[in-house]
Amino acid sequence: MNSLTTFNHDEVLRFGPYEFNGRQRLILRGDQPLAMGGRALDILQLLLQRAGSVVSKQTLITHVWPSSVVEEANLRVHIAALRRALGDGQNGQRYIVNVPQRGYCFIAPVQRAIAGPQGNPPTTVTGALPIPHNLPARLTSIIGRDGLVGSLVRQVPRRRLLSLTGPGGIGKTTVALRVAELLLEHYQDGVWLIDLSTSQAPQQVVVQLARSLSLGADLSLAALCDALQKHHVLLVLDNCEHLLDTCRETIAALLKACPRLSILATSRAPLRLAEEFVQRLPGLAIPPVSALQRVEDVMSYSAVQLLVGRIRARQQWFTLREQDLPIVRDICRRLDGLPLAIEMAAAQIDAFALVGLQAQLDNCVELLSHGRRTAVARHQSLKAALDWSYQRLSALEQTVLQRLAVFKVAFTLDAVIAVISCAALPPSAVRQALERLADQSLLTVEQVHGSQRFRLLKTTRCYAVERLEHSGELRTLEQRHSRYLSRQRHASSPPLTV
Repeated sequence: MNSLTTFNHDEVLRFGPYEFNGRQRLILRGDQPLAMGGRALDILQLLLQRAGSVVSKQTLITHVWPSSVVEEANLRVHIAALRRALGDGQNGQRYIVNVPQRGYCFIAPVQRAIAGPQGNPPTTVTGALPIPHNLPARLTSIIGRDGLVGSLVRQVPRRRLLSLTGPGGIGKTTVALRVAELLLEHYQDGVWLIDLSTSQAPQQVVVQLARSLSLGADLSLAALCDALQKHHVLLVLDNCEHLLDTCRETIAALLKACPRLSILATSRAPLRLAEEFVQRLPGLAIPPVSALQRVEDVMSYSAVQLLVGRIRARQQWFTLREQDLPIVRDICRRLDGLPLAIEMAAAQIDAFALVGLQAQLDNCVELLSHGRRTAVARHQSLKAALDWSYQRLSALEQTVLQRLAVFKVAFTLDAVIAVISCAALPPSAVRQALERLADQSLLTVEQVHGSQRFRLLKTTRCYAVERLEHSGELRTLEQRHSRYLSRQRHASSPPLTV
């Protein structure tokens, strides 16, 4: 990373709301000086001088205590004081990070200016320095993922390629960004987010990578590999599902050429590379009926924590009561524990209250069609998240997904073939479509008493019912499904849908 190599005492270095004046050895927040000891100022000066680079602990000790022998503990005390004075870590802003076994790094953007004559403002002479990450500030807490995040933080550096998969709205991006935050200090050359949702053509993948890394927009894949060959870096490739072939080729080349590079990918379908470790994200935990006796017991489940937390963000006086517990559980259950769906439901609390919200879930896609205007398009509503997946299916796969909506609960392959297949949709095509839908996280595969069964998430089924109704086939498919169940009963066999 680029850094300042010399420190001119006439320089003024600006970062965040702060200004460090080298001539006066003074740090200001606005026009107010910060109370800071001389040792802490010495440490800050050197870290600012080498902003974007790791400064070893020994270098810092030698700089601050040139004629004394001190322990590392002394350095840690002054670093801690410096962080407190700057509010490091508050409101998502980071300034100084510890790089294990190496030292400390100042990671915030820094502007350099030359101090003018007494009483005159300084003149800016350079732009912002590069920083070793481009992660967005996290605005809300992450609920119910602590154990998973901790496991991923340990695995990512060892596995090199780890993919987070799951349906839209399950929180893949949220988890990936939290893991990246916690690994920031591990990677010498930084952690970089590449959002591929805006890349519609395969050739844009390398372009997006190069731009995100400030390497220019005209690099070939080979040139990109050369540029990253010696760097210790983590790339977070977000939303790979619509460009799987290109992502697979690009990632394979990067892993081969760059031995110190790690990749954390998010996708609704796995990449299917030999080096890939796949972590499928489950829904948030939903309380069982047996837990509905006490508010404290129900609040220990992450789906309820998220729902109640988001409701309280809108209604600070909201209190969960014992009589509310069955309603809250039913809302979380009918939303499959999907974080995005729960957040969208909580956003409607002012209009419906809890009981009304529960009643509205019979048409959950319509209810959850409006959400966060500031989010990216695919996360603004549950419907947008499902549209993102649906539009990337083939026409045949879209037809199969629509027709599966007649199954209200789990179903077998034989049941699907009997109910939805036809001359234009033979059994072989149905099988392939089911595999593809499961691969795209639109269909859940379960093992029940040794047999394979499939299930649509309730939110996905609601979406598919709407599509099937628009196609004009809903009544016909419902009749076929009813006749199938009747034949099963008359054959004295247990129904294949349970």
